[in-house]
Amino acid sequence: MEAYLLLVLAGLLIGFTGTLIGAGGGFVLVPLLLIFYPELSPDIITAISIAVVSANAISGSFAYARSGRIDYKAGIKFALYTIPGSILGVFLTEYISGNFFNFLFGFFMIALSVYLLTKKSKATEQTVFVNPKKGLTSRTITDKSGTIYTYNYKEIYGNTISVIVGFISPLLGIGGGIIHVPAMVNWLKFPVHIATATSHFILAIMATVSVITHAVNGNYNDPEIIKMILLLALGVIPGAQFGAYFSHKIKSSAIIKALAFCLAIVGLRILFKAF
Repeated sequence: MEAYLLLVLAGLLIGFTGTLIGAGGGFVLVPLLLIFYPELSPDIITAISIAVVSANAISGSFAYARSGRIDYKAGIKFALYTIPGSILGVFLTEYISGNFFNFLFGFFMIALSVYLLTKKSKATEQTVFVNPKKGLTSRTITDKSGTIYTYNYKEIYGNTISVIVGFISPLLGIGGGIIHVPAMVNWLKFPVHIATATSHFILAIMATVSVITHAVNGNYNDPEIIKMILLLALGVIPGAQFGAYFSHKIKSSAIIKALAFCLAIVGLRILFKAF
């Protein structure tokens, strides 16, 4: 019973943290699985994580939809570009050894953390005004509170990033938001709160496709794995609602710093485990 309660509490933390920064929560769950369930193979770890990420993303997306901060036009298009890579990434997890997976995951997390801490973002809290140029897509979104977000982005960059995210996400079981959010903020110049909400929406679609692929691949055949996923999801779903609620109450710079800090701690822990 104690183990079951811990899984539910872990799910609550994952749901809250992941939705708060639009990252799905896989960057929290995968290290926990690597540390506390070392007997699980990389493909099963990623299968569990991506299923929980899917539940988190779907729950969080409903909450973000109510706030009016999802850019559906960009989100649907970017999500479609993630699908081919997400299917390929699932199948490749079968051929990755445990130590190499730890090294790859740890190195990736630290590299992204360093980037976020050293990169000076020009994104603002609410509105980004950019002179329209050829090849840029202009968007204006008014959220439920009446805040107006105006920004321009280069669609081809977003599509390219989405292809990469689609591949890496199921490969590491992290959801992909930890790449999509900083990329949308720093390279595409999305306002942070629009980026986190839209990233969560993209993740809901992408992670669901990965879950279906894992199911077809037979990675959910063990009843114990299903039980673990359900217990985590029991905490993730309400946690995602709390995360979405508090996301607009926290400054964008604080969200990015919190993300970078989490990535560094987790990355170092997993990297040491690889050696």
